[in-house]
Amino acid sequence: MTDTTTVSPEHAVKALLSEYEALKAEERQRIGVRGQLLYAVLTAVAGISTATTTVGRLELLLLLPLATTVLGWAYVANDHKITVIARYVRGQLGPRLVGLVDDGSGDIDVFKWESYHREDPHRPSRKRLQLAVDLVAFCAPSLTALALLWLLGPHTPLVQIGSAAALAAVTILATQIIRYADVAGPAQRA
Repeated sequence: MTDTTTVSPEHAVKALLSEYEALKAEERQRIGVRGQLLYAVLTAVAGISTATTTVGRLELLLLLPLATTVLGWAYVANDHKITVIARYVRGQLGPRLVGLVDDGSGDIDVFKWESYHREDPHRPSRKRLQLAVDLVAFCAPSLTALALLWLLGPHTPLVQIGSAAALAAVTILATQIIRYADVAGPAQRA
């Protein structure tokens, strides 16, 4: 981070714009990874389901919670960093830049898109739908696998311990997905 008080305003503006460009590049990369993680979880579910059916060993279903939890946590971590980058641009970087270039007219509103798209009245419903999709993608396959295992599978101590650990992991993941969902509309956010 650049200390904008010890350099010329022009250099400070360039430094802040460079920081913005780097943050947006990281944000784009993380958005791409986040999208790929949804495809990866679908592939994992299909692969593990196929292997379980082909081999005929229901205890292989314990691989589903492992795979979906690892992929789900990577998804949550990327999604959180995307949110943090946007919050930093809106709350820190934008105001610092305005402070350097404001001519006193109050007409300067840098990085307007960073807040404008969040003001869409349909955003909360889209975010709730995305929350549902995330829970279905990352948690429902594991819960379904555990239910099948408990109903049909071997009930050895190792399977019971593994399934209890898997249930705990999926519960923690679901809690984190909900916690970081950011479903509030413009009026509800502080």
